[in-house]
Amino acid sequence: MGMGKENRDRIAMRAAQELKNGMAVNLGIGIPTQVADYVPEGVQIVFHAENGILYAGGAPNPGEEDAFLCNAGGYPVTIVEGASYCDSSIAFAMIRRGCIDITILGALEVSERGDLANWIVPGKRVAGIGGAMELAQKAKKVIVLMNHVNRQGESKVKKQCDLPLTARACVKLIITEMAVMEVTEHGLLLKEIMLPYTVDDVVRHTEAALIIPEHISYIP
Repeated sequence: MGMGKENRDRIAMRAAQELKNGMAVNLGIGIPTQVADYVPEGVQIVFHAENGILYAGGAPNPGEEDAFLCNAGGYPVTIVEGASYCDSSIAFAMIRRGCIDITILGALEVSERGDLANWIVPGKRVAGIGGAMELAQKAKKVIVLMNHVNRQGESKVKKQCDLPLTARACVKLIITEMAVMEVTEHGLLLKEIMLPYTVDDVVRHTEAALIIPEHISYIP
C-alpha cells in the first residue's frame, strides 16, 4: 500500500518536532530525508551523513542540484553555514563512538519491543546493509518513519518481526500515517493519532498490542 505526498510530509513534520537545538542527527533514505525540510525555526541541527557531511541541509530547489553534493543515499542535498566534510571512516567513527543523538530511519517492520527489520526481504535483491545496523545500535535514540501497513495490507507494527532483524530493542518512537507510538518497558504506547484516523482504525491495523491511555492527542 503506497503513501501519498501529503502523508509523507505530515510524518516528516511530526518527526522534526523531536529535534532539539544542537542535536547531531542522521537521516535515513526515504521519508526521513524530508525531516531536514521541517526543522522548527530557530532550531539548529547538525545533520550527519555517513558519506562524510556535517551540517547537511535540506533538498535543493529544482535545477540547483550540485552533482558532487549528495547524502548517503545518493540524493542531492544542500549544506548550511559551518558545514564540513570528512571521509566515510570518520563519519562512521562518529556513529560508533555514540556521537549521534537521533537517527531517523525507515523500516519494513518494527516489533512491540522495538526490534527493527529494515534491510532485506528474503529472496529480493538488496544493494547492501548500509549504515543502518550501526546507527540502530549506537545512536542515542532511534525513530522509525514508515507506512503503517505493507502493500498487502498487513501491519508493519508487529508482535514479533518476521523479517531478518537489523537490531534488537533499539527503536524508541514509531511514526506512521496513522499514529505515533512510543516503545516503553511496559509495551507499545499509543501517543498520538493522525486525523482522520481513529483509535479503532489504529488498533485494527496494528498486530502488536497497544497501550491506550485515557487521553490521546490528535494531529490535524
